Amino acid sequence: MSRKRMLATAAGTVSCALAIGWVMQHTTTPPAGYAQIAPSPINHVPLGPAPVAEPAAQPEPAADLPIRSIKLTSVQSPLPAISDIARSLIQTVSYAPDAVPPLPAEPLTPYLGCAIHATAEPAPLASVRLRVTAPCNGNTRVTVHHAGMMFTEITDDTGRLDVTVPAMSEKAIFVTEFANGKGAVATASVDGLHQLDRIAVQWTGALGFQVHAREFSAAYGTDGHVWTGAPTSENGGAMTRLGDTDAPNPKIVEIYTFPAAAAGKSGTVDLTVEAEVTQANCGRDIAAQSIELRDNTRLRTQDLVLSMPDCSSVGDFLVLNNLVEDLKIAAR
Repeated sequence: MSRKRMLATAAGTVSCALAIGWVMQHTTTPPAGYAQIAPSPINHVPLGPAPVAEPAAQPEPAADLPIRSIKLTSVQSPLPAISDIARSLIQTVSYAPDAVPPLPAEPLTPYLGCAIHATAEPAPLASVRLRVTAPCNGNTRVTVHHAGMMFTEITDDTGRLDVTVPAMSEKAIFVTEFANGKGAVATASVDGLHQLDRIAVQWTGALGFQVHAREFSAAYGTDGHVWTGAPTSENGGAMTRLGDTDAPNPKIVEIYTFPAAAAGKSGTVDLTVEAEVTQANCGRDIAAQSIELRDNTRLRTQDLVLSMPDCSSVGDFLVLNNLVEDLKIAAR
């Protein structure tokens, strides 16, 4: 086929296509030979509501949580007046679930049958026999007070104490005191005190004091040298030591008595206070007090503070000649 013929055929094809398109756009009735196709009807289907999701299953209610701690506190409001016993039972308590709460404090008033009694009755040599019964205070420290003297003792297993005390006054008053503040008072009338000279030296703790009396200038270790190692003499002198050194922080007193009114001779009783240097008192100050009853006059007291040597001197003795004046004895 020649080139001219191919171009003519192509041009004719294009012209026919353009003519057909123009006719279709500008003709309402389709030309003969063309079938008219009606559009298919559209089915409108109404949509239902959107499906609602089923509610999720609710979990079972949780069990009560265990209590881990309890704390009781008092409120800031005025309380009515209550007794001392009830007040001692009011406490603020805080404890864990498995712990045992604290017990209430001991009542301030004694239990039935725990009353403390003390009796005092005259004894020889112007002394007083003091008896204490404290059924609920067995093996307990008790302090006895009398005319400025103080000493501590330990009750026995049943709470009893039986001790003889040289009196320092004719109307003798004895106060017994326990560590819990309970105690009792006893009194006695003492005869013959005016016939005696009486010297007491007291201290607190293991200080190593000793009172020595050398009657009519007796030598140490002979009759007439009166101390706790030889508590009596032929002249009638006597040394009494009161206080239990096994008690906590004991109060000790040593009392020398001489029957001046019955002395058959004149002379002097040399009185000295000695202090042994021990591990308990070395290198520090120690204190003591004297109480003197002379010639039936009023009691006199004197305080002493002593500086002890250092601990290289343990075992030595210090002799204190000026703490207590010597007794001047005149024959009667």
